Amino acid sequence: MPAISAITAISVFVISIFIYWWIMRSYSKKAIGEKVYKQWYSRLYFWQGAIFSATGVTFLVMFLLKWANVLTF
Repeated sequence: MPAISAITAISVFVISIFIYWWIMRSYSKKAIGEKVYKQWYSRLYFWQGAIFSATGVTFLVMFLLKWANVLTF
């Protein structure tokens, strides 16, 4: 069932990126300012953090699902 594991991992990744974006978008606009937030390097830094965070959350969730014998891979 590797397809189910891959679908689960992709789903967890996308959901965790969405949650990160939803929580952090207003904070980052306030922290660095609206004008600087619109520049590409600030957005790149923001999305780099989102991808790193989502990757860590995905690994953690997949490890917990494997540990709980919900998924086998």
